[in-house]
Amino acid sequence: MGRGLRTISIMWAPSLVVLAVLVATERLGPIVATIAAGAILVGLAVVKRFVTVNIRAVETHWLLRAGGGVVPEPKFANAATAELSRALERLDRARSDRLSGRLGALNVVDAAVDALPDPLLVVNADRHVVRANTAARDLLGAEIDGLDLAMSLRHPAALAAADAVLCGAGVQEIEFVLPGSVERHFAGHVAPLPRTTENAAVAIVALHDLTATKSAERLRADFVANASHELRTPLSALLGFVETLRGPARDDEAARERFLPVMHQQASRMALLVDDLLSLSRIEMNEHTAPTARANLAATLGAITDGLEVEAKAKQVVIETAIPEPLSVVVGDEHELGQVFQNLLDNALKYGREQSTVRVEAAATSVDGRAAVALSVRDEGDGIAREHLPRLTERFYRVDTARSRILGGTGLGLAIVKHIVNRHRGHLAIESVVGAGSTFTVTLALAPTAPVSQNGHVGVA
Repeated sequence: MGRGLRTISIMWAPSLVVLAVLVATERLGPIVATIAAGAILVGLAVVKRFVTVNIRAVETHWLLRAGGGVVPEPKFANAATAELSRALERLDRARSDRLSGRLGALNVVDAAVDALPDPLLVVNADRHVVRANTAARDLLGAEIDGLDLAMSLRHPAALAAADAVLCGAGVQEIEFVLPGSVERHFAGHVAPLPRTTENAAVAIVALHDLTATKSAERLRADFVANASHELRTPLSALLGFVETLRGPARDDEAARERFLPVMHQQASRMALLVDDLLSLSRIEMNEHTAPTARANLAATLGAITDGLEVEAKAKQVVIETAIPEPLSVVVGDEHELGQVFQNLLDNALKYGREQSTVRVEAAATSVDGRAAVALSVRDEGDGIAREHLPRLTERFYRVDTARSRILGGTGLGLAIVKHIVNRHRGHLAIESVVGAGSTFTVTLALAPTAPVSQNGHVGVA
């Protein structure tokens, strides 16, 4: 009430000043001026009440809208008030559209940041994390938001780079290692952001996992070193024999008879190693492309066991195969699958005991919801200690290096098996019991019961 009177008084004051001037200059009598002043006051009160009522009606309508409930159609005293309400409604709709657009854009950006495979952290001037994407939370902990960066990223070089950027330095690039059960190598990119408000984000910390790259570099270096070593040994022996035959034993028939078989053995070992290296290289080049042809495992294994008959008899080893007809045809490259089972059966004969049995058995299973066959090659050898099993498919890895070389192994057989099985989108499992033998199981998808097209590809059932 008091505020309303003050408003009327303020609006009435100019009229009173004008009337006073007119009375002072005798242009208007005091009685007429008093009547005029009273009439102006009444008019102002009426106008104020009219305006107040309509403004309150508009205010009530918008308060109801803000409450989110069902808002009845407003009824205003005049068209001007209704037009004012419609204008406010248009402004509100435009504001809501702009806000929705901005929120939608923010949600898209938020989702995109969370979908990034690399960890991303945003920090404020106090080095506290104000935003972390899903990859960062998976790596550093789910509760890192709001914490000091040092509570999650515990590495001096990374923290020093973040501090440098927060103190005004430019972009910082670093590499560091996070310790753990498995060491992980990271490249860090710390960059400043424009500061907008107090306690806002001022720097971004992006991490890129280099573990796989570093591992690949290490494996490549190890591979070159191992390949060089494997070739150097027989090559050195060959060169020594050649020099002997060209020099002191030039005319020594007995020396030639003794050295030539050894030279042939060493040359054959080098040829086998080169063949395995080339085979592994070809398989890795095509590993991303799964084969689509059909391969008959029963026929393939029959040919392999026939070829190993002489070696098996020499060790008095019996090779038993049991592959039911419904489990014999798979989707795959027959030549490559022949390499797989040739290597597995070769190993079973080499490392199995004399007068023992090697069993090849098939069992129905599934791979990714598709019918599949699990083909096991089981020997009765000395077995392999558990700690060696995870590394058996590494290139040049040997449980017993001396024995493997004596038996003619290149150290690449199981690596070839693994990559061929990977190309066929299958699975290789290795089980072994020391003193009882080992079992190598290859799981492959069965071919659908459909005719084969002329190009050898499986048709659609």
